[in-house]
Amino acid sequence: CKLWHRVLHGDENSEVWRSLAARCLAEEALRTDILCNVPTYKGKVRAFHHAFSTNDCSRNVYIKKNGFTLHRNPIAQSTDGARTKIGFSEGRHAWEVWWEGPLGTVAVIGIATKRAAMQCQGYVALLGSDDQSWGWNLVDNNLLHNGEVNGSFPQCNNAPKYQIGERIRVILDMEDKTLAFERGYEFLGVAFRGLPKVCLYPAVSAVYGNTEVTLVYLGKPLDG
Repeated sequence: CKLWHRVLHGDENSEVWRSLAARCLAEEALRTDILCNVPTYKGKVRAFHHAFSTNDCSRNVYIKKNGFTLHRNPIAQSTDGARTKIGFSEGRHAWEVWWEGPLGTVAVIGIATKRAAMQCQGYVALLGSDDQSWGWNLVDNNLLHNGEVNGSFPQCNNAPKYQIGERIRVILDMEDKTLAFERGYEFLGVAFRGLPKVCLYPAVSAVYGNTEVTLVYLGKPLDG
């Protein structure tokens, strides 16, 4: 037991973690830059277990073979989303999200409870459309919750619009009950406060046909 404890909690690039990563992860995920910000093999395995769920998403999307990228099929008049396999009710967590295709009229990243819908008719901001989800619409820089706009984000004059391929870091703090965002190395601020003490899942919603969204769990956020 002591030996396995050292193996599992010691060197995160040990041969055990390398072997497990090779067995769990698709070759594409390991040889491309999808996991470039996850430096250890233990972290890569953990990211895989926190990736999008193939069983908890709209019927109009599928998860690509790399295990981390959502592809939305070209279905008219539908908004489609996905949640991750694992949610959080405690601790501090960070993940990256980026679009690899057009945003369309609505492209939202954020969090949702298990009760939040992952598909609806029309082109709408699905995340944030009820009291079970919180979202940032990257198209118009609005914050959304309970079907209402909670202000613009980031809170600065002439905030730059999201650029395709740009990685957004999402930071969920279940101790302070806040959700914050970073762009590159810039902290954009806290977007939502007073989150409920329930299990919250990283989630996205999209409307544009054949667009793709990638989500990678990073672990505990690094302060500073």
